[in-house]
Amino acid sequence: MGSVKRLAREFYTRDVLGVAQELVGKHLVVRPDSGPPGRFMITETEAYRGHEDKACHASRGRTKRTDVMYGVGGLVYVYFVYGMYWMFNVVTSVENDPQAVLIRGIEGFDGPGRLTRVIGIDRSFYGEDLTVSSRIWIEDTGLKPVIRSSQRIGVDYAGEYWRTRPWRYHI
Repeated sequence: MGSVKRLAREFYTRDVLGVAQELVGKHLVVRPDSGPPGRFMITETEAYRGHEDKACHASRGRTKRTDVMYGVGGLVYVYFVYGMYWMFNVVTSVENDPQAVLIRGIEGFDGPGRLTRVIGIDRSFYGEDLTVSSRIWIEDTGLKPVIRSSQRIGVDYAGEYWRTRPWRYHI
């Protein structure tokens, strides 16, 4: 394994499809209020590609909820679903091009709602900058896993074309 380094802004300011694939195998680091940080290998992601992608929140326009998606890549987008789960997303691309990667799984925990509960991600992380934050960031450990792709999960509402995009990436 190579040297470990925090991902820089340049990693995130690219198209979501490349970022979503390359996040698989990276380590999500979350520092609790006390104690050492937890390190979790990302095992599954899904890409959401802006205004044209009917499964992406930005396809419905800019709202208070989606505002951070219009920022520069590297910011955290979290939102609440089903009255019980926080979803953790990484904003990608450049300002005013709302793209994001949903982190669907980490080593040992599948499901985006389960993983946020386990590692303590909630609304307070909304807008956090992964490139400079002292409580959450993503590291490259040099691991290059074999990545598979498949269609996204739970986006039937977006129609056949958008539902079947192979934009889910996993080990």
